[in-house]
Amino acid sequence: MTANEAALDHRKPLRTWPLLAIAALYAVAIVIGPFVLEDFPMVMFGGVAAAVLVVLWWLLFSRSRLIERLGVLALFGLAVAVTKSGVDPSIAGGAQGFLAYILGVAFYALALAVWAIATGRLPERTRAIALIPVFIIVGAVPLLAIRTEGVMGGGFVLHWRWTPTAEELLLARGDEEPKPVAAAIPPPAPEAAAPPQSATPELKSATPENESVAAPDVPAAPAPTAVLIPAEWPGFRGPNRDGVIRALQIKTDWTQTPPVEIWRRPVGPGWSSFAIRGDLLYTQEQRGDFEMVSCYRVSTGEPVWRHRDPIRFYESNGGAGPRGTPTIHGTRVFAMGATGMLNAIDATSGKLLWSQNVAADTNREIPMWGISSSPLVIDDVVIVSLYGTLAGYDVETGKRRWLGPIHGGSYSSPHLLTVDGVPHVIILSAPGAVAVHPSDGKLLWEHRWGGGAIVQPAITEDGDVLINAMAATGGLGTRRLAITRDGDGWKVEERWTTNGLKPYFNDLVIHKGHAYGFDGAILSSIDLSDGRRKWKGGRYGNGQMILLADQDLLLVISEEGELALVSATPDQYNEIAKFPALNAKTWNHPVIVRDLLLVRNGEEMVAYRLPIAQSAATDRER
Repeated sequence: MTANEAALDHRKPLRTWPLLAIAALYAVAIVIGPFVLEDFPMVMFGGVAAAVLVVLWWLLFSRSRLIERLGVLALFGLAVAVTKSGVDPSIAGGAQGFLAYILGVAFYALALAVWAIATGRLPERTRAIALIPVFIIVGAVPLLAIRTEGVMGGGFVLHWRWTPTAEELLLARGDEEPKPVAAAIPPPAPEAAAPPQSATPELKSATPENESVAAPDVPAAPAPTAVLIPAEWPGFRGPNRDGVIRALQIKTDWTQTPPVEIWRRPVGPGWSSFAIRGDLLYTQEQRGDFEMVSCYRVSTGEPVWRHRDPIRFYESNGGAGPRGTPTIHGTRVFAMGATGMLNAIDATSGKLLWSQNVAADTNREIPMWGISSSPLVIDDVVIVSLYGTLAGYDVETGKRRWLGPIHGGSYSSPHLLTVDGVPHVIILSAPGAVAVHPSDGKLLWEHRWGGGAIVQPAITEDGDVLINAMAATGGLGTRRLAITRDGDGWKVEERWTTNGLKPYFNDLVIHKGHAYGFDGAILSSIDLSDGRRKWKGGRYGNGQMILLADQDLLLVISEEGELALVSATPDQYNEIAKFPALNAKTWNHPVIVRDLLLVRNGEEMVAYRLPIAQSAATDRER
C-alpha cells in the first residue's frame, strides 16, 4: 500500500449521527402526524421525505469524498430504475405508476443508511466492496418481494409477493353450484314482447361474450297471476339513493345485544353494494377472468345464479372488479361493469336479455379507476354515466335513446331530482353539476365547480342540492344550490360553500337540517342553513354510512370493516357502540332490509340480524 493510499484509508469516518436524527424524526412524525395533518399519508410520504433527507445528508454532510458521493448517488438512481422493471405489477401500477419509484427511493435510502452506519469507520475501499451487497439485500430484495392490495388509510397495503390474494383463495375453493328458484319473484302483468336477440345482433357485445351460469332444468315460471313484489332496496343507496332507512329502530347497547351473524361467505373482489327484493340479493364481483353479476339468497347466502362476462378490470389503487351496484326494475336487473358493459338480466333466472358496451357505443374511454356508475331507471329509460357523460338506453331493447353533454372527471352515478314536477337527472362531473331531462338527455342546467366528483349529490328536505368537488388529494368542500324556474329555463343559485365537510368518495346523509358525512377520514356534521361545522370526530377512514332516521342514528362501517353507531344529532359527536364485522378494506355501502344488515367488501359478505328495539317491534306487530 502506498503512502497516499494509507492516508486515504485513514480519513475521518463518515458522520452518521444525522441518520439517527432522521430516523427519530420520522418515528415522531408517524406518531403525531395524523393529529396535525389529518388526511396526509404520513407513513408513505413521510418515508419519502426521510429518504430525501438521507440523500441530502450523503451529498452534503457525510464527510465522504466527492467522487464517492457522486458514485454512490449514481448507483442509487440506477438501482431504482433497474429494480422497477422486476417489481410486481401491482407495485408498478400503484400511485398512478409512481409507487415503484416512491418505494424504490425509500428502500434504497434505507440501504444507504444501513451501509453508511455499518461501514462508516471502515476504509473507503472496504465500504465500496460492501455497497452492492447491502443495496441488494436491503434495497432490491424487499422491493422485489412485495405486492400491494391497493390504497387504504392514505397508504398502500403491502404483502409478500408469494402470498395468495383473497381472490386466488376463492378460486382455489371452486364455485359452489348455484341453486336457482322457480318463481322467487312473482311476475307482473304481461309485457309487450321484446324483439328477439337475433333481430338486434348489434346489441350483443362481440367481445366480451356473455354467459349466464345456473343449474340446468330450471322450472318455468308460473303464469303471471301475482302482483310484482316491490324491491325493499332497489339499488345503490336505497330507493332514493340517499342512504336513509325509515320505520326501523334498533337496540344500541351492543355489549348486551350485539348483531347476530346469520351467514358469511367469500365473494370476489369489487366495490359493489346490494340490490334486494324478497329473498334475493344482487351484487357484482370479479372471479378470475370473469366479471359477474351475482344473485344470492338473503336468508342463507346461497348462490342462485351468476351472469358472467369475460372481462377483467384491474388498477392497483382500487384492485380488481366492478365498481357499480345493480338496479332492480320490474322483472329485470340492470348492472354496469367497470369497462362499461351494461347488462339487462332476468331477475329470477339470470337469463341475459340484452347487453350493451356503453363505452364503445358512446365512444368514451375507460377512466383510470374504472367506470363506477350504478344504473338509474326512470320510466322506460335506463340511465348510466360514462365518466361524467350521461347516456339513456331503452329498458326493453337496449337501444340508445340519447347521449347527454360530453364531460369527464366523474365516478358518481346519475341522481334524480324533481323540481316543480319536472324530473332532473344530475351528474357530478369535472365541470361541476350537470342536469338533463331523463326522456331525451337535453341539458336543463349546469353549475360550474371544477375538480370532478365521486360521491352522489344530496337533496335537502326543502329541495336544494348539495354537491361537492375533489382534487387529487381529496375532497375540496360542499356547496348548496337552489334550483328554481326562470321563465322557460332554470336558475341555479349558490347559497353557500363550506370546507367543514369535504367528502372524497364517502357519501353523506341529510337529517333534520344537517348533513353528516366524512371530512377526509373523520366524521363531521354541518348546519344546512349556513354550512358551518357543528362537530367533527371519530376516525373511520374511507368508510360509508346509512341513516336510521326514526332513531337519529348513523350506522357507519369503517374502512377497516368495523361497524359503529353514532348519534345523528348536531350537539356533539357521540359514538354509541362498535362491533367488528369484516376483516379487510371495506369501501362498499352497507344495506339494511327489515332487521337484516348486509355488508361486504372485496373478500367476503356477511348478513347480521340487528336487535330490534321493543317499541319498534311492537309497532310492527300492530
